[in-house]
Amino acid sequence: MLQTTLSDDKFCDMMIEHIRDILDFLLENGINFSILTNISEVNFDPALPVEIGDSFKPITMFVLAGYTFESVSVYDDMISFEAGFGADNFGSLVSAPISSILQIIVEDTPIFINLSISLNRKELKKQKNGVKKSMEALLSNPENQKFLKK
Repeated sequence: MLQTTLSDDKFCDMMIEHIRDILDFLLENGINFSILTNISEVNFDPALPVEIGDSFKPITMFVLAGYTFESVSVYDDMISFEAGFGADNFGSLVSAPISSILQIIVEDTPIFINLSISLNRKELKKQKNGVKKSMEALLSNPENQKFLKK
C-alpha cells in the first residue's frame, strides 16, 4: 500500500509542486540552501572531466550559495545553476529534474524530504508506450500468431 501511494502519479506531482514552491520561497527570500539529488539524473554542460565526475556518489549534495545561488533558475520541472568543481574550479551549468531532489537543506537541517518514487517517470511511460507499440506491430501480422502461447 505504501509503495503504491509513493509511486502514484498524483502523489508524485504533489511532491514536485511542493519542491517548486519551497525553491521559489527560498530564492525569493535570498535564503541559501543545499539540495540532495540523484546524480544519475543530473546533467553538466559542459561535461565534467572524468576525474571530477567519477568522484560523485549516487546521492550528491549541491550547496547553493554565493554565485551559484545567484545563478539558480527554476523552470518547468527543472532546476539549473552554475557551479565550479575541483581544484581548478571547473565551471559547468548543472541541470536536474525537480523530481531528482531528495532533500532541501537549510543551515544543515532538512526542511523538505521527497518521499515520492518518481524516478524517470517520463522514461517509464515511454518504455510502456514502446512495448505497447511493439506488441501492436507484432500482432498486426497474422504470421506472428504462432509465437504466442495459447
